[in-house]
Amino acid sequence: MSWRRSSSLAFGLAFLTSLATAANIQVTVGKDSKLQFDPPNIKAQIGDTITYKFFAKNHAVAQSTFADPCHLQDGGIFSGFTPNTSPDVAAPTDFTITINDTKPLWFYCPQTNGNHCQSGMVHAINAPETGNTFDAYKAKALQAATPSTPPVGTLPVGGLRKLHIDVGFNGELMFNPNNVAELIGTVVEFSYNPANHSIVQSSFDKPCLPIEREGGGFVAPFVPTQQTPSGVTFEVTLTNSDPIWFYCAQTKKSHCQSGMVGAINAATEGAKTFQAFKDLAAKAGPSQITPDTPLVGALKVNGTFIASVGGNVLDTTTLDPSLGSDIPAPGTDYPPYIGGMAGGNQPSNYNWGEKISDEAVAVLELLQYIDNFIIVLLLEGYNRISEGQWSNVYPGSITQTLGSLVAQSLIHRRTYTDSLQHFGKDVVGVCAKYDLDAAMKDVDTWLATVLTGLHLSIGATLDALSALATSDPWTTPALATGLGSQARMSALVNLMQNHVAAAAPREVLIPHQLATSYIATHYANDASCAPPKSKSYPALVIKDKAVQANTNRVQSITVEVPKDVQGGLFVAWLGPWGDLAFTSVDATTSTAAVPESLSGHVWAVLTSKAGVQAADLETVTVAGPEILWVSQQWSSSGL
Repeated sequence: MSWRRSSSLAFGLAFLTSLATAANIQVTVGKDSKLQFDPPNIKAQIGDTITYKFFAKNHAVAQSTFADPCHLQDGGIFSGFTPNTSPDVAAPTDFTITINDTKPLWFYCPQTNGNHCQSGMVHAINAPETGNTFDAYKAKALQAATPSTPPVGTLPVGGLRKLHIDVGFNGELMFNPNNVAELIGTVVEFSYNPANHSIVQSSFDKPCLPIEREGGGFVAPFVPTQQTPSGVTFEVTLTNSDPIWFYCAQTKKSHCQSGMVGAINAATEGAKTFQAFKDLAAKAGPSQITPDTPLVGALKVNGTFIASVGGNVLDTTTLDPSLGSDIPAPGTDYPPYIGGMAGGNQPSNYNWGEKISDEAVAVLELLQYIDNFIIVLLLEGYNRISEGQWSNVYPGSITQTLGSLVAQSLIHRRTYTDSLQHFGKDVVGVCAKYDLDAAMKDVDTWLATVLTGLHLSIGATLDALSALATSDPWTTPALATGLGSQARMSALVNLMQNHVAAAAPREVLIPHQLATSYIATHYANDASCAPPKSKSYPALVIKDKAVQANTNRVQSITVEVPKDVQGGLFVAWLGPWGDLAFTSVDATTSTAAVPESLSGHVWAVLTSKAGVQAADLETVTVAGPEILWVSQQWSSSGL
């Protein structure tokens, strides 16, 4: 049978929309010593970004009209010239523009040494297929008057010119590049790499000390990390052409004195060259850093701006386990890097209604109870992966993604705790000691438990959406908008377990009372871990599974019937789309068939009656629920 509590579930899910992600298109400029843009003619949509990568020897991107190639149009886009000695390794500086409409854009390289534009080095975005085509523009450029404009030294306009500097490049004590000439208006982006570096501006005369001047200079904190890239960046914008000197203040191994220094726009000859600065640093005293960071520049974690780290260390390698039990008050935040790791912080206002119903309080408490467990579980596993006994299991990119899951779960829980506290209701205390020994047996078991927790949270949230849409409509967007990140993370874990990312077109709904019962039955050690105002049921023990040999589909299960249970028993199967089906348990063998329509992860509940709706399933539950992977939606014997 198929169950729908009411049309309110559809109403709630209507808030879930899919947003197309704008594309980034990369175009090489002069690669392999060829006077060309590659690709030379591209199509782009509104919101897309185009990033230009520069190769030998000295190219630029300039915008013209169709009628007048090789000459910068009034108010036209210009990247600035970007010298590079390599024909096949891109310069550390690139240039990015954003497409605001789909009108044709015409570009060229204005290098006069060799007349690049007049030699056919042109480029177009959204050129028409007829009339003023790309080929017609190129033909005009071949006949254009010389010299091309603008000249070398002209400042960039109309896009983002960015110099990328690696901090701790390739595991070495160095900035790469460490000595560059750049234009005013360029954004310098420092990217942190292992193991623990900082970025501090100095004067030439005192290479390993913060610069002493009114307003100070830029300072970025120490960032302990084992990941490349770490996801942590620091940006400063060049506002003049004065020389800039900087260093790493790490005293372990004396990074500054060992040559981990850099310069922008240093003189190429005379007394204040980069080499002279490096030589002074080698003889400098102990390095120093300001007590509070960042200063002057913009610190970001995974693209999210971090205003302050509350000191001079930004440690994202481990997450303090106390984060799991600390419930911030509304209007207060977790440490700044949590929002960075998560991709954003909680909203300042959930558009709360004037009141909250008793049912909504009970539901939010149970949802928080589920997230309390997920967060404690994630923190324990992530710290083992990031620097503990599982530290070599996954590449840095996967570890970073799992760290994002931890941070997102902390932000996700704020939906419940902020809402309960806003209405003066108590939040749910975090269990003092979960029984996680079995779950932490190895990394694969931990992952499987994480996936189960995510399915519990997603399924219970779907149930809550339908339960509260009418009485507390403000909860619908607050709850629904958190489902996306959890669904994406469950897809990642599915892939890590050699399952398809999404085995069904919809998530599986599970009554929130049964979801909390699962956690209490499997992981609660004492009364402090019991779910609030909710009953717990015995675990459903699946003793055996019958698997079809050629498809790997689970055809039936054998369950353990609890003692003192009499009468006919059934297994209720909770599947996607809110589907609920029942199969009988054989009185002799204790087996129950798995409905053929199910795929992926489903929930099984042992019941004393069939035919009830999911909203009433709790009233007939004998044991369970239990999660089960039954099959991919398509299978073969090779899977």
